[in-house]
Amino acid sequence: MKIKKILVVSALAAVVTAFFHYRLDHFFTLQFLQAEFLELRNFYERNPVLTLAGFALLYIAVCLLYLPGLAVLSLAAGGLFGLLAGTLATSIASTVGATCAFLVARFLLRDAVQKRFKRHIAAVNRGIERDGAFYLLTLRLVPIFPFYLINLVMGLTPIKTFTYIWISQLGMLPFTMVLVYAGTQLAVINSLNEILSPRLLGTFVLLGLFPWIAKALLQALQRRRIYRAWPRPESFDANLAVIGAGSAGLVSAYIAAAVKARVFLIEKNKMGGECLNTGCVPSKALLRAARFYDQVRRASDFGFDQATAGFRFARLMARVHSVISKIEPHDSVERYTQLGVDCIQGEAKIESPWQVRVGERVITVRNIIVATGSKPLIPDIPGLTNIDYLSSDNLWELQELPPRLLVLGGGPIGCELAQGFARLGSRVTQVEMQDCLLGREDPEVGAFIAERFRAEGIELLLGHRALSFIREKSGGVLICENLASKQQVRIAFDKVLLALGRRPDAHGFGLEQLGVEFNDNGTIKLNEYLQTRLPNIYACGDVAGPYQFTHTASHQAWYCVVNALFGSLRKFKVDYSVIPWATFTDPEVARAGLNETEARERHIPFETTRYDLSELDRAIADGEACGFIKVLTVPGKDRILGVTIVGAQAGELIAEYVLAMKHRIGLNQILGTIHIYPTLAEANKYAAGAWKKAHAPQVLLKWVERWQRWKRS
Repeated sequence: MKIKKILVVSALAAVVTAFFHYRLDHFFTLQFLQAEFLELRNFYERNPVLTLAGFALLYIAVCLLYLPGLAVLSLAAGGLFGLLAGTLATSIASTVGATCAFLVARFLLRDAVQKRFKRHIAAVNRGIERDGAFYLLTLRLVPIFPFYLINLVMGLTPIKTFTYIWISQLGMLPFTMVLVYAGTQLAVINSLNEILSPRLLGTFVLLGLFPWIAKALLQALQRRRIYRAWPRPESFDANLAVIGAGSAGLVSAYIAAAVKARVFLIEKNKMGGECLNTGCVPSKALLRAARFYDQVRRASDFGFDQATAGFRFARLMARVHSVISKIEPHDSVERYTQLGVDCIQGEAKIESPWQVRVGERVITVRNIIVATGSKPLIPDIPGLTNIDYLSSDNLWELQELPPRLLVLGGGPIGCELAQGFARLGSRVTQVEMQDCLLGREDPEVGAFIAERFRAEGIELLLGHRALSFIREKSGGVLICENLASKQQVRIAFDKVLLALGRRPDAHGFGLEQLGVEFNDNGTIKLNEYLQTRLPNIYACGDVAGPYQFTHTASHQAWYCVVNALFGSLRKFKVDYSVIPWATFTDPEVARAGLNETEARERHIPFETTRYDLSELDRAIADGEACGFIKVLTVPGKDRILGVTIVGAQAGELIAEYVLAMKHRIGLNQILGTIHIYPTLAEANKYAAGAWKKAHAPQVLLKWVERWQRWKRS
């Protein structure tokens, strides 16, 4: 392929060089055309087919080689062939020539440009795939945009060739007709400036805006058609109604109130949603207690002869609820009312795009944000309904530590709670259908955590599928199957925790009746502005996907509110370019960007730099000298593609890389940043140092070594 490209470039360069060397541009001037017009006209009358064919080939060659003279050739077509034949010949030749130039640019440059500027050009690619025809038509209709540049630039984009051909044909036709018509008056033209007057160019600029005006009108008609089933209120009670007071809903209401909009916040259960009441907050409070208890048992590792701690599980759970109570005021009705939010307790029902019913009350709003969160996924396993199972919803009602706990699921929730309960004294068995824990991470990460779990006494059954539950007098029994050997295994338990993920809570409050569409995974189908098919209804958080993180819900909330309240001025596309997350096992697992598995699946070239935390002074001093930092970079460059951290406080350490990736900061800048000694954060600098060492300029260092030797002599 490289040889072919070199040959093509060489041939094109040779022809262009010869063109200018032999001053062939002289033949593409208005003066030459007028001087030789009679002779050319006579030749055409004697050889019409040959003249048309020669004209077409010449026009195509000039297009392909990016040579000057297309305007003069168009004039010549009008003078020689007349308006109809000249327009037809020029239109076809210009389209063929533009397509040839387009294909050559695509062959020579597109892959290299797309690879080199992959991240920067991604938004352009999406725009071309969505509205490429409109962009191209505008460019073709407005002659102030260079004809040659359009061919080149469009060749670098993913626009389809057929689309490029027919849009180019259509877009170039009006100006082609103007030039060809001018050519029929060739004798009275003194210069090209007479044709390309400011008034004419201004007319074509207005013509170029026509596709966008037409598109806006079509969108307005489409909106009218979408909304025609529901009468629009003459006035509204509020600018915004937010359904759901979890992380996404709270942030939405907060931002809306901050910009002085009137906003209703509707919640049928507890303010704070899943994260405060049954998810992030209680789980981290329990994990902190379990970690302390584990450290007491490891007292000898820190130089103590002995240390003991006793606990009552009910008291631990009381502390969990006290932590919730202390954070609760941050998300309370009182606080949000003080911020200017109208908080409504009750179940919302969307009756129209502008009406929401809560009980007997009906409120009218200009925009609606759906932030109803998610529910634990309960699998359809035979016998499960006969078992008093636990999920993240009711787990926090436990008052006694289960002697035998079965955890179904090897994702983040399952791993965090399995380790937490095992450290508190439960005999934990964890069943996972995949062959590894934390399936979204690289296999070595799951293997690292699995090794730690086994060392702490957790029984792992990886590659096992749950078949059925049986209720016995002594407790419950799970029958599962080893997917490799097909053998069945019986697991006795006192309590079973279902940790198989969460499903969006997007149904049952009116979206279906409005014709809002859903994805296969249950999330609401949205565009890049987080709008449903009804443009004034938005969604964020777990019902929106593609991530189920509290921080992502908050991130989406900003886009929903700004687009809902200010979208008539400017809309913002949601940005998922750098999304971090962490699993709060011990050691923690944190990631941002690509890991090795994803990079290989997407065929993205990368280099890996690894730094083991066993070498970090602070980790050694803290007794946490395990884990690693793995950084993926562009081959030969310090630009970060992704980072995985396994180790103490990984969720804190990842923040520096998130900042670096978001603002295009490379490993060289991290290496050049002072980090306090001794801290865990130094590990980020040492990882950057490992990359720098691997990319040290060896040839230069040899010359430096010689210079230093010379200075010693």
